[in-house]
Amino acid sequence: MGFHRAAEIDRGNRRYVAAAMNAPILEREREFELARRWREHDDEDALHELVTAYARFVVRIAWGFRGYGLPVGDLMQEGNIGLMAAAARFDPARNARFSTYARWWIVAAIQDFILRHSSVVRVATTPTQRRLFFNLRRARARHASGSDAMLNHDDRERVAAALNVKTLDVERMEAHLAGPDSSLNATIGLDEAGEELQDLLADDRPLPDEVVARARDARVRSRWVHDALDTLSAREKQIITGRFLKEDRATLAEIGLELGVSKERIRQLEAKALTKLRAVLKAEIDDPADLFDA
Repeated sequence: MGFHRAAEIDRGNRRYVAAAMNAPILEREREFELARRWREHDDEDALHELVTAYARFVVRIAWGFRGYGLPVGDLMQEGNIGLMAAAARFDPARNARFSTYARWWIVAAIQDFILRHSSVVRVATTPTQRRLFFNLRRARARHASGSDAMLNHDDRERVAAALNVKTLDVERMEAHLAGPDSSLNATIGLDEAGEELQDLLADDRPLPDEVVARARDARVRSRWVHDALDTLSAREKQIITGRFLKEDRATLAEIGLELGVSKERIRQLEAKALTKLRAVLKAEIDDPADLFDA
């Protein structure tokens, strides 16, 4: 059943390609006339003739993307969507040929389809990554120094420079394109009840005893800081709190405005308060700066 279905799809694609290639090519004046009729009068016959005449562009562009593991028929369908979008937006008053304008829309539609369906993991989410995804194969063929078309470190650096990306980005994209996606639930070996691939992945999170130890250390450090703050005067405590312990730290000038003194006076009071804090905290820890590095 699947074989017959695939054969029908193949025959349908062949008929479409033949019809697209046999469609008459439009002269510039006829092209602009059809575009104006569609744009100004919603003439669907004009739209149909315009799109049919340039379906050959969809076939050629889709064929150029056949190396990404997706059916060419699907690529042509997506290209036709881009062609229709171009026809809907084309303005003949700009005096540009429709083929030039439509090519961008066709390529964009096909590339978006490839990025959505070539992998369950989206690896090209930025313009830079998209450029790398669609140009890495050609760049690899041009810069690979070995006979097997594989890149070494120097080759990757040349590819990265040519495509204006980082060498690490080239390595990651190369690894992604090297093989199909693998399920984390795939079993290892022939035993279906054996370990899964995800069982071998390292967990970078801290161990439970480390979590408990860090929480305890945080409470101890917090108590030390609060006890040290209690040794300051009310004004000194206000300065230290505003300058270092609030999410939106205040400037010297802002605190000086609150207390009615100059910015330089606040700087002096801050230095005096920090000296007091260091002396108190040094009784608990060798270097008070470790409190903030921990």
